[in-house]
Amino acid sequence: MPDYQKIISLVPSLTELVIDLGLENKLAGRTRFCVHPKDKVEEIPIVGGTKNPRLDKIREINPDYIIANKEENRPEDIAELMDDFEVNVTQIATIEDALITIHELGQVFGKAEPANQMITEIQQRLEERPDEQELSTAYMIWKDPWMTVGHDTYIHDVLQNWGLPNVFDDQTRYPKIELKELKRHNPDLVLLSSEPYPFKEKHIAEIEEACPAARVLLVEGEWFSWYGSHMKHAFGRLNAWRKTISD
Repeated sequence: MPDYQKIISLVPSLTELVIDLGLENKLAGRTRFCVHPKDKVEEIPIVGGTKNPRLDKIREINPDYIIANKEENRPEDIAELMDDFEVNVTQIATIEDALITIHELGQVFGKAEPANQMITEIQQRLEERPDEQELSTAYMIWKDPWMTVGHDTYIHDVLQNWGLPNVFDDQTRYPKIELKELKRHNPDLVLLSSEPYPFKEKHIAEIEEACPAARVLLVEGEWFSWYGSHMKHAFGRLNAWRKTISD
């Protein structure tokens, strides 16, 4: 098994995972969006963003392993890095994909035991999901233009697992929509995510005007979109929150 000494992660959720597996001393680079856990990432050099990594800085570091993601990173950057380095291009569209990635990275880095323990704890949170009545849901990630999520995304799978069927499940990726289209779907619930667009209270009224029958809520985007070790905390919070919206 290779003993990787200089790891670069270009995926915020997986940077947190690598640290939580006890490998922060081997992380030689991260993106500026890799913000968890805050007390440990501050000392790790930044090599740009997820969509615009500094390839020159990465080459200076000369890593022996790079973690990327098909969705979060641009294919042209990944292709260029693969010419010179070992790059693991993860693909995570479901909770199951995310659990498999934890297992695989645990194997790669000789951390199988803590990875399996992490998976067990996440699965426990899944088993603790409250059994509530389904609420048809639209999950908004952007404004101007309005954007939501399709059926082939991790967010969609999280919604499904918590009894919040996605009204845009006939679409793919992150479709642009008009509010009149949202109204036509007549969701029970509209969720305004805190990321990537920072929705605030002032945005609720605009949705309520278009969908007066819907309940409109601000939600923590990390609960729905961060995978890896963050799932344990996110799913615990989701379990408690899901009960409150059914009261």
